[in-house]
Amino acid sequence: MGALDLSNLPTNALLLIDSAPIIYVLEDREFAERFRPLFELQRTGTIRLAITTAAIVEVLTGPYATGDEALAGRYRAMFESWQVVALDVRIAETAARLRAQFRLKLADSIQLASALAINADALVTHDRDFSRVKALRIIC
Repeated sequence: MGALDLSNLPTNALLLIDSAPIIYVLEDREFAERFRPLFELQRTGTIRLAITTAAIVEVLTGPYATGDEALAGRYRAMFESWQVVALDVRIAETAARLRAQFRLKLADSIQLASALAINADALVTHDRDFSRVKALRIIC
């Protein structure tokens, strides 16, 4: 896998980021180098990042399961500069429609519905289940 295609993003683009890329980078796992440029661009103010409350649950589960409060704290500190998208009734209903239409997993439908709700310029993921989605740019 090569570098992410971040071409043609508008100035100050808003990207909703799925849980896997966050975990890869913060825990220095396989594929971290592929997604690390996103975090650098956000740090320099070139792009803005958003995360769903569902993704927060996913990324914090690992550190809490192992009792790693320091890692959980690093995650929380990272989210302070990101837009957090809460799951509300409107997003939930859209997620249900998208889940039915594209046969997505529950978490993936929430990610997509949330990205659409905030008018994100793209959804960043490592999940290929979004290959049928054309309503939003998917960066993976």
